[in-house]
Amino acid sequence: MKQFEIIKAFEQIKLLADSRRLAILRKLMARPATLTQLGEALGEHPAWVRHHVKQLELAGLVELVETHVTSGVVEKFYRAHAGGLLLQELIMPEDTALPSVIFSGSHDLAVELFAHQLEKYLNIMILPVGSLDGLVTLRQGLCHLSGCHLLDVSGEYNLPFVRHFFPDRPVLIFTLAQREQGLMTAPDNPKTIRSLADLARSDVTFINRIPGSGTRLWFDHQIEVLGIPVKSIRGYENAARTHTECARLVQDGKADVALGLHAAASQHALGFIPLFQERYDLVLPREQAEMLQPLLDRIQTKSFRRSVESLVGYDTTHTGEQIPLLENAT
Repeated sequence: MKQFEIIKAFEQIKLLADSRRLAILRKLMARPATLTQLGEALGEHPAWVRHHVKQLELAGLVELVETHVTSGVVEKFYRAHAGGLLLQELIMPEDTALPSVIFSGSHDLAVELFAHQLEKYLNIMILPVGSLDGLVTLRQGLCHLSGCHLLDVSGEYNLPFVRHFFPDRPVLIFTLAQREQGLMTAPDNPKTIRSLADLARSDVTFINRIPGSGTRLWFDHQIEVLGIPVKSIRGYENAARTHTECARLVQDGKADVALGLHAAASQHALGFIPLFQERYDLVLPREQAEMLQPLLDRIQTKSFRRSVESLVGYDTTHTGEQIPLLENAT
């Protein structure tokens, strides 16, 4: 069975930036070959091939697997070390005075607040990819901090998912806020939308959230429970990455309704029909705690809570509280 590997070493990635070496590696992923065979396949002299194969071998990407001697001629067969590769490299600004932090997870307006408030201490860059993909990115080491609001079938928020993704790695979880979500409609709700059932009407256009987002997962579960067919929802396949983008599309008349934060609806002067409250948590590997200490300190302050409370539908009663990850914790 061929193995699949993730490459994070910059030197290996730099080697594969050369299209000639990448072509050789792909040939050797398919099957072992000699320098002569590679030269014939690529239209190059074996001496040219030897130079690049040697570089790939020194980098641990290619290995010698077999040697044949026929009529005094030595044939060396090489193959790729892995059957497939995923290239990953986190390229960050070089600034010794201001640490750079990648936040990857569910879009949240309070996250944007602390990113702005901490500009003098941390360079926080936000990548809204949804709750599930945020945890995947954190697991892969491609970000320093994530945020999620995933409701498990047990009724618990976030913890079952974090346990699943990090069974062997210590992580810390802090509550950022409780948030209110619901249906965002055009001002004065001209389509008289009242509930999720109205999304199945032929005169209503919906804008969805990206797959893997906590909002999308909640929505898909609810329409399944209600027996609303996906095909009956006009616009179900059209997805936005953030609550703000959803609100803007409704504001611009490109959709009649979206599921999103009360705060986003308020910022865009939209109508709002409340549906549920949820807990939004921050997740970080324990080894990142020291670098992220300015952030952890900030969310404990009264001034931060006041700024979050200015967002409509946000509750900061438990903001800054650390949540035990142990399954038997109370």
